[in-house]
Amino acid sequence: MTSPALQEVVAVLASPAAGNPSQYLFERALAAAGLDWRLVTCDVPPGRLAEAVSGAAAMGFRGCIVSGPLRELALGLVATASPAATFARATSLLERTADGFGGHMTDGRGLIEAVRAHGDPVGREVLVLGAGPTGRAVTLELALAGAAGILVADDDAERAAALAADLAAMNTAPATVLPWAAAIEVPEQVGIVVRATAAPTVLTGLRAEVVHADVAADAVPPPEAVAAGCCLVTGLEVRAAQAAIEFQALTGSEADIELLREALDEYLS
Repeated sequence: MTSPALQEVVAVLASPAAGNPSQYLFERALAAAGLDWRLVTCDVPPGRLAEAVSGAAAMGFRGCIVSGPLRELALGLVATASPAATFARATSLLERTADGFGGHMTDGRGLIEAVRAHGDPVGREVLVLGAGPTGRAVTLELALAGAAGILVADDDAERAAALAADLAAMNTAPATVLPWAAAIEVPEQVGIVVRATAAPTVLTGLRAEVVHADVAADAVPPPEAVAAGCCLVTGLEVRAAQAAIEFQALTGSEADIELLREALDEYLS
C-alpha cells in the first residue's frame, strides 16, 4: 500500500517522448483541481517496456499514460484489460489496482465525446479511415454508441477485413470494408467520417451535413472537408476529451475540457 502522505505519481511512457503533450495537459488539470501529484515523462525503448511497467508498479505509481507504438506492447503487460483495450489490441492507460495495472484504451471514448459535442452518432452511417489500434477503438465505441453502420477503409486490406469481421461478430452495427485508394468516394449515406490513420487519401463526395473528425492532435483539416463545409471535429478536441477521460480515471476528479483544449493548442503552438 502507498502511504497517504506520499504524492501520487503518474508516468508518461512514450517512444519517442519528445513532443508528447500528456504531461503538460495532466499538470494543467492537476493545478486546476488542486491536487499535489507528480508527472514524469520517460522515453522508453520498446524492448524495455516490460522493465518500465514493472518498475512503475514496484514503485507504487498511480498509473501510466502509454503512447505510440508502446500501446500494443503494453497490452501484454497488464493484469487485466478492459473490453475496449482487448478489442483495440492495445492499451493507452494503465491504472493501479489491487492486482496490478489494469489496461484501458481511451482513444475511442475521446473521439465519441468530441463528436457528440457536434452531433449524435446514433443512427448514422460512419466511415472510419484506419484499422490500427486507434481505428479499432473508434469503431468499437461508435458501434456501442448506436451507429447505424460502419465502413472501414485501411491501406492494409487484411487489417481492414479483420476489423470488419470483429465488428460483425458483435452483432451491433453492420460493418463493411471500403477499398483503400488514393481517392475514396464517401457514400451518400455516410454522416460521419473519422480519420484514424496518417496514410494519405483524398475524400470525394463530402457534403456540408457530414461530420469530419480527425484523431491526431496536430492534424490539419483536409482541404476537401473545408471546401465542402463539413462540420469539423479537430484533433485538439478529441485529444482534450481523451485527456479528461484519463484524468478522471486516475484521479476521480473531472477536468475542464476547454482548459485542456486551450493548453494543448498552446503546447502545439
